[in-house]
Amino acid sequence: MRAARLVSLLCLLQVRGSMNGPELARELEVSERTVARDVLALAEAGVPVYAERGRGGGYRLLGGYRSKLNGLHREEAEALFLSGVPGAAIDMGLGEAVEAARLKAAAALAPPFQDAPQRVGQRFHLDAPRWFREAETPALLAEIGRAVWRDLRITVGYQRGERLVRRELEPHGLVLKAGVWYLAARCDGRFRTYRVDRFREVSEGEEFVRDETFDLAEFWDRTAEEFSRSLLTLDVEIRLSSAGLRRLRGTVDGPAAAEAEAAAGEPDEHGWVRTTFRAESLQVAFSQILALGPEAEVLAPEELRQDLASAAERFAALYR
Repeated sequence: MRAARLVSLLCLLQVRGSMNGPELARELEVSERTVARDVLALAEAGVPVYAERGRGGGYRLLGGYRSKLNGLHREEAEALFLSGVPGAAIDMGLGEAVEAARLKAAAALAPPFQDAPQRVGQRFHLDAPRWFREAETPALLAEIGRAVWRDLRITVGYQRGERLVRRELEPHGLVLKAGVWYLAARCDGRFRTYRVDRFREVSEGEEFVRDETFDLAEFWDRTAEEFSRSLLTLDVEIRLSSAGLRRLRGTVDGPAAAEAEAAAGEPDEHGWVRTTFRAESLQVAFSQILALGPEAEVLAPEELRQDLASAAERFAALYR
């Protein structure tokens, strides 16, 4: 345990140059006193680490000291940081292990290459929260990826319904979501998303100045949430038992479930609450409510209530 922490401390100092006690304590999830003891242990082991006192001081490695973890070229380093799927790693309990590997790899890079993790993260995002589908490779993905990587303007032909529209784009990032590639690009001063498989023509132009405030992961999360909300056009009024309320997040879309929980009234004498959630359609709502079984009662719309009543009768007939 302590050996791993000492390695992490050394890597942090190599990557960031100088860090004070509170910063290291937060990163390593230990006390400042433990940090001081670990720094002393590194010094006793021959690592040239020293403390700068006063305001703006901290711990630093003497003379640009580096451990012997090296040998990665830029392309290899960038590939390493592109290869992970963070959400899946966390779901499998490997989040800390992945972060430790990233830190060690970053520390191993020579200073000219230490921007590799940030450079990749700014331009490529993998959104694979819980399920996967084999990704198809659109015909023009390589050309678009090259433009993203080199910050080159592109003039494109984009299929929108029956029409082929032309746009000049400043590509800022690519996202792979459930097997589909999307491009995040600035067009006429606004950021938009485009399905890569709908591009029919791409030609490269001059280099553009990238918006350094653009955060690809944040932009994608916001865009995906707005799109999900736009699909939810049906209001469903329901009564839920305490068990049904707990299970709602497992059956209804995340934002819709959160809003329904927030809107839930006070429990009645039987512990049931009334609330409303939004669904894509009657068919989708039917499947969602059916998954809640006897822990939910639909109050409106009446058509959905009748569909569920009919299904309940058929269920009862099957098990007589």
